[in-house]
Amino acid sequence: MVALTPNPSYSVTLRLRIPNQAGTLAQVTQAIAKVGGSLGNIELIERDLKFLLRDITVDASSDKHADEIVEAVKAVENIEVVDVADRTFAIHRGGKITVESRIPLTVQSDLAMAYTPGVGRVCKAIAESPERVFDLTVKSNMVAIVTDGSAVLGLGNLGAEASMPVMEGKAMLFKEFAGINAFPICLDTQDVDEIVKTVKYLAPVFGGVNLEDIAAPRCFEIEKRLKAETDIPIFHDDQHGTAIVSLAALFNAIKLVKKTLKDVRVVINGAGAAGIAIAKLLRQAGVTDILMCDSRGIISTKRENLTPEKATFAVETEGNLADAMKGADIFLGVSAPGVVSVEMVESMADDPIVFAMANPIPEIQPELIFDKAAVVATGRSDYPNQINNVLAFPGVFRGALDCRASSITTNMCLQAAQAIASLVSTAQLDKEHIIPSVFDERVATAVSAAVGQAARQEGIARS
Repeated sequence: MVALTPNPSYSVTLRLRIPNQAGTLAQVTQAIAKVGGSLGNIELIERDLKFLLRDITVDASSDKHADEIVEAVKAVENIEVVDVADRTFAIHRGGKITVESRIPLTVQSDLAMAYTPGVGRVCKAIAESPERVFDLTVKSNMVAIVTDGSAVLGLGNLGAEASMPVMEGKAMLFKEFAGINAFPICLDTQDVDEIVKTVKYLAPVFGGVNLEDIAAPRCFEIEKRLKAETDIPIFHDDQHGTAIVSLAALFNAIKLVKKTLKDVRVVINGAGAAGIAIAKLLRQAGVTDILMCDSRGIISTKRENLTPEKATFAVETEGNLADAMKGADIFLGVSAPGVVSVEMVESMADDPIVFAMANPIPEIQPELIFDKAAVVATGRSDYPNQINNVLAFPGVFRGALDCRASSITTNMCLQAAQAIASLVSTAQLDKEHIIPSVFDERVATAVSAAVGQAARQEGIARS
């Protein structure tokens, strides 16, 4: 396994007391370089005739690597490590989001209108015309981010409290990329009935629900029931967000290899929420030859006790992942680290496309196959072609909320994928640029417009 690239998620800030002599800072930076640290900002905090106090930011590749960097600096003669701060933990202290008033309360008249007695008139107006709740409250621009903590990132069943940092981060992304207010709803239950009942009770406050980090197959049942029992958009991002962005990237990747979706053979490794959703959306986009694999290999009709979702993609063929990949045009991994070998990629068809999206460690390290695959994508930000859900969900909800869609459909997801793909021009398209940047300001607007248009075409837009 190739060592991971140092990245900001494992960055530390070292506060150092350094002799005020020429060359001492160079000794520190050399020590950091020798153990593979990636230097960031170097800031002078204080200076006197004898000593300098400096903050040095360094990216590492893991907690262990960060410790090695600190020890390497401590070993430099006459250097005192005053403090070590983990930058990722530092930004989480006190939480990452707040609730703020949209209007000032500075005089008595402000209070009289925003709260009692004036607010009573607004309550009565909503009671008489319930649809006015969208105009007169936060509902029109508020999304619930709902989880049971059962499948947090790739870390597993960590529970409701441990899931909160992810949900806070998701709320930040909604606000930053689409101007949508969102709030974490981390439920201390993993019972399907209780989750559905709770979300239904909360639905009057929210214009939409983003389901997040709920394990399969429970997530499928929760989404299905909430779609049937509520009249607001329900979107499981681990399923549909991943599927939208993966398809968007594939639309452009197959252009590079001069193939078409209807003619390619696709292998999907990972039959959880993301894998099943990707397979479903690929079918809608025209892919007919899909082999889906899980930890036991190809999902075959000869197996017993398949879940309904897996049974939908079961084939007569049996075998392991290596068997499935022989002659395949496209590999999509939403599974586990290191399960794909160089030899497996070499066994694929000419100009193979490999999306190794397991995070943080992909199914195969991209460095090993850059010269063997026509296109490589991952879920990581430090490699080209990051398959990142933030390209999809903010715009999807922006479009759904703006037209007051009653649900989010497969066609809306297809149109969102097309919109994302269209932002990479023919001149820009190459093997390291098949998807727009997450910071491309056009993305949310393009996705929103596509989703709204699809909703109106399907007759589910209420505004």
